[in-house]
Amino acid sequence: MELAAVSGSLAAIGYGLAAIGPGIGVGLVFAAYIQSTARQPESSRMTLPYVWIGFAVIEALALLGIAFGFIWAQGQ
Repeated sequence: MELAAVSGSLAAIGYGLAAIGPGIGVGLVFAAYIQSTARQPESSRMTLPYVWIGFAVIEALALLGIAFGFIWAQGQ
């Protein structure tokens, strides 16, 4: 019985798994903003910059995940 050989890089699978965290984080950030705006609509302008800062930080982590995947794939 022969086993099939797996070839290619596992970096794509690693990044796919690493993208789950930022996806959940972005959902939580926007869900919290929608909930806070629904509770107190007059504060929506005041809290919107914090939403975009949180979104940018979470997306930066996702980009770091893909960058490290490529770096580690080149090192092997």
